[in-house]
Amino acid sequence: MLGRVKAIVQSDLRPLAARIDEDGLYPAHVLKNLGLAGAFAQHHDGFGEDHAINLQAAIRAMSSVAEACLSTAFCVWCQDAFGWYLQNSENLGLRARLQADAASGAALGGTGLSNPMKALSGVEPLRLKGRRVDGGYRVDGVLPWVSNLEDGHYFGFCFEAGATVVTAIARLGFDGVESRKGAQFIALEGTATRAVGFKNALIPDEMVLSDSLTRFAKRIKPGFLLLQTGMTIGLVRNCADLMRALPSRVRAVNAYLPIGPASLDEFVDAMEHEIMTLAETPSEQAPEYLRRVLEARLEGSRLALDATQALMLHAGSSAYLRGSIYSRRLRESYFIAIVTPATKHLLKDISERNFSLQHTLMQP
Repeated sequence: MLGRVKAIVQSDLRPLAARIDEDGLYPAHVLKNLGLAGAFAQHHDGFGEDHAINLQAAIRAMSSVAEACLSTAFCVWCQDAFGWYLQNSENLGLRARLQADAASGAALGGTGLSNPMKALSGVEPLRLKGRRVDGGYRVDGVLPWVSNLEDGHYFGFCFEAGATVVTAIARLGFDGVESRKGAQFIALEGTATRAVGFKNALIPDEMVLSDSLTRFAKRIKPGFLLLQTGMTIGLVRNCADLMRALPSRVRAVNAYLPIGPASLDEFVDAMEHEIMTLAETPSEQAPEYLRRVLEARLEGSRLALDATQALMLHAGSSAYLRGSIYSRRLRESYFIAIVTPATKHLLKDISERNFSLQHTLMQP
């Protein structure tokens, strides 16, 4: 699988990376090819090469993509998260209907759980409200950021319905779920990120993942966080490679800089070892395990920022030219540090030892 993914990255993705960044090109055909190669199937029980949940293989596939383009790697994570929700759903019928297509990339999807994850940690209120109707729920509200999302794509989301918070799957363009104009970004513009409006949207019972966000989040959170680290691993490895590819006369002076390719290799190897160890048991709920997961995700954000800043200094004035790969990697690293859970969110959770996910949701 990993060999197939690397071949697609080399032949299909690398030539498009600048257009994805500068023109906001959404690499749909690359994602489809990655799905056919098995990149999205490894953390699905019964679908990956091991026919078992292998979070490590999913992370390695994502990191190979991130070496070339973080926008596409983030779309891979969105697809992986969509699949992870199905893998952990309490609704066996929904899983049976969609899991195979999610694992193969035949159905593309995203994640609208940024707002609920923040709500569980007391960072912001839930944005969507639902009411029970015959056969399902009617939902209203707006989610400002949902990625890997075009018409017909699926995504996970949550809404408050009386005394409970329901987690479900919706499909853009269906049953009152509409795309709205989003903002423009300094990086990751090619991720098909949309604002999504729910206008009396019908969410049938067969699309419900769980009727308890707290219970569902407890199951998915370790995998949700660990999968994100594939972006950091690939980005940092590419920073080291780009440093080594600079002209010898430049590298001779760069030897005086405090962070170089050898130290980046050492840092990312140590981080990857910890991540792969944690990824062996994504269902574990011990407080010490959850602390290590949070800290690994936080360390990934810090390392991405340090590596890309070091790369800028190694490249010098050429990094400051419009369209340089060096400045693209720097802009991409800030996304890792601010995507949910952002650095400040992680620090808050670690500080408060928020391992049980029992916070009361903030009310509007």
